[in-house]
Amino acid sequence: MKSKNKYNYGKQSIDWRDIISILKVLKSNFLTQGPEVKKFEDAICQYTGAKYCVAVSSCTAGLHIAMHALDIKEGNEVITSPITFLASANCALYVGANTKFADIDPNTACISEFEIEKNITKKTKAIIPVHFAGQSCDMEKIKEISDKHNLFIIEDAAHAIGSDYKGSKVGSCKFSDMTIFSFHPVKNMTTGEGGAITTNDIDIYKKLLLLRSHGMTKDSNVLTKNDGPWYYECHNFGFNYRMTDIQAALGISQLKKIEKFKKRRREIVNFYKQSFASDERFDFLKENDCSNACFHLFPLLINFDKIKLSKKEVVKKLQEKGIVTQIHYIPVHLQPIYQKLGFRDGDFPKSEEYYKKAISLPVYYHLDNRDLVKITNIIKNITQ
Repeated sequence: MKSKNKYNYGKQSIDWRDIISILKVLKSNFLTQGPEVKKFEDAICQYTGAKYCVAVSSCTAGLHIAMHALDIKEGNEVITSPITFLASANCALYVGANTKFADIDPNTACISEFEIEKNITKKTKAIIPVHFAGQSCDMEKIKEISDKHNLFIIEDAAHAIGSDYKGSKVGSCKFSDMTIFSFHPVKNMTTGEGGAITTNDIDIYKKLLLLRSHGMTKDSNVLTKNDGPWYYECHNFGFNYRMTDIQAALGISQLKKIEKFKKRRREIVNFYKQSFASDERFDFLKENDCSNACFHLFPLLINFDKIKLSKKEVVKKLQEKGIVTQIHYIPVHLQPIYQKLGFRDGDFPKSEEYYKKAISLPVYYHLDNRDLVKITNIIKNITQ
């Protein structure tokens, strides 16, 4: 018999303050291209410490225009992690560049700095470190590598709004050219769909603003002529990657609660770690001393040699018990489209070994300790 309770691996937390913020916009004059987007961008800057922010329709959109803003193109190479969502790798292909992968540190599932340096060539133009599960990569070391080879850094912080690295907020761009966030409903906070890019570079910021909205400008300092207040010009191709005011209003409300969300997420992860510690069937990722993560995920690493079930059977049995898990991630180089580009099984053994073991357990604000006891007991019972 299937359980009546259903625990998803991730879920948004919406309260009456969020709903009121959206209703105010719905009754206003602007549903999109109004004042709320700039307010949200300013709030992100204040929170992260970055100078500039550009809100976009998704993290994927942000990664795409980041490539254009840095003039990454055919003949260039971009290095990222195999343990990530497809967009982190696809964005280089969108602009005709080549994606290269650097294997992970198995302790954190974040990209290995040593593996990054091994994969740099004369064609390499940028690194996209992925802050996996909410924990920041070791950005100071990656910055040293990028400075040595004159490379750009775009932080993929889709998992990491609210996280800290060495006392600074992820998104401060202290060690990068840009940071890109996701606000999908399963993330640490949400705008429904949506994302944001932070940067401290005014030129990058101006390019991103143009790229977000068709390449259009009304800036009198740029126009070749001016027929009147309606007049605009398009000097470069851009995209319709705007965020709506409805989404931005929700984002402003959600950002006010991010530290509360972070506290509970860390409590959940610590509960799981204590529950599965000292059991040879299970392991989990480690948090580095330099990190203070707002955890998006808790991947449980299962030693399948110690239990009678396969990974597929475990996932199915958990679902029957009302626990809907997810796998983060199938290594990108194993996808058919990347196999056609020449990548093969065995290319990144640490990522592949991680994938064989990992199952992401439920982590979201409204889980209470009774839920966690139930979840951990079910897992232990079915894996005996």
